[in-house]
Amino acid sequence: MSTTADTSLSQQPAWIDIVRQKVESLRFGVVQIVVHDGKVTQIERTEKTRLAGHRDGAE
Repeated sequence: MSTTADTSLSQQPAWIDIVRQKVESLRFGVVQIVVHDGKVTQIERTEKTRLAGHRDGAE
């Protein structure tokens, strides 16, 4: 007999794995999910690069 948790894990949509991969490979940035009519249609990843020793407004 399978449990509800086992069933839900095996039936996860493919986009969940894509989001997980993008988040795990990101150090600083944003992963954005675009939804149209209740369905994920696009996944965007924006990465920021931090420069060592640089601060906003510092001269």
